[in-house]
Amino acid sequence: MTTGNGTGRPLLEVRNLVQEFVVRAHGGVRGGVVHAVSDVSFEVRAGETLGVVGETGSGKSTMVRSVLQAPPPKSGEVWFQGVDLATARRRRDLVAARRQMQAVFQDPYGSLDPKWTVFSIVEEPLAAYRTGDRRQRRARVEEVLDLVGLDPSVFGDRKPGQLSGGQCQRVAIARALTLAPALIVCDEAVSSLDVLSQAQVLNLFERLRTELGLSYLFIAHDLALVKQVSDRVAVMYLGTLCEVGPAEELYRNPLHPYTKALLDSIPSPDPERPRPRVPDELAGEPPSPLDPPSGCRFRTRCPRAADICAAEAPPVRAARPDHTVACHFPLSPVAPVSPARHGGDGAAD
Repeated sequence: MTTGNGTGRPLLEVRNLVQEFVVRAHGGVRGGVVHAVSDVSFEVRAGETLGVVGETGSGKSTMVRSVLQAPPPKSGEVWFQGVDLATARRRRDLVAARRQMQAVFQDPYGSLDPKWTVFSIVEEPLAAYRTGDRRQRRARVEEVLDLVGLDPSVFGDRKPGQLSGGQCQRVAIARALTLAPALIVCDEAVSSLDVLSQAQVLNLFERLRTELGLSYLFIAHDLALVKQVSDRVAVMYLGTLCEVGPAEELYRNPLHPYTKALLDSIPSPDPERPRPRVPDELAGEPPSPLDPPSGCRFRTRCPRAADICAAEAPPVRAARPDHTVACHFPLSPVAPVSPARHGGDGAAD
């Protein structure tokens, strides 16, 4: 794992992102507003991998889709290479930015057209952006297939149904690489793969980052996996960010009770070690995003909660260099509150 350079303006900067959906009552299910993402701020620096973890339903996938403007967020700013995607007035600005921001999704079969050949699938972005002629596009497809470890002469004319899950995900990665993007968003990109395929794809991601200078926004629920690939980690709960910090430090000395509970729930590979008890703070299900708790959203499951946690949302504070936490009662002392951004260079969010 290499570390992002942390210099200059971040490649991606998200400020106060909010995404909500209106759900109509139907068939006994009550309607209302789903508060999927609430006032989330973070950044991804050039050459780094930012991992985002949290329980199922924490809003990770909704957040990254909002960053990709699919659909656009209700409010907030998404700055990518100097362009605010959320307010881009000219379609060509958004289209140009999206060329530099590609995605790899969870289901390697569902994200590929089963009727198309590998050549056609990987060539599609080039054709959509009218890049090069037929011969040049073919050469580029062969180049990226080689890059992800697929022999074009063997796999080029195959269809997804003739490939393994790992091979399909390599095709999806090749498609994301064809336009030479600066950022790849990986939304649970290895969660559906077997352990061997996971290891191969993760090694591929890291090799491509080194060779091509890529940055990754890596979404997953597997904490051990995220630690392996990330420079920094953001912990998400019920649509909000609890903690953001360097991976090694956050895993070694978490500041938020939710982060600690997640880490305590990681199973040990040692068969002789007693099976861990599910932490009390993770017992039960998270509250509904239709009616999130007031103040701190984690307070209903937190053993450290007090009256202030219900009355006020916790401010984001700097605890250590490049490490921030949103908690009234963090596990270690933190600095006084000061306004800044999530993930900034030693500043509070």
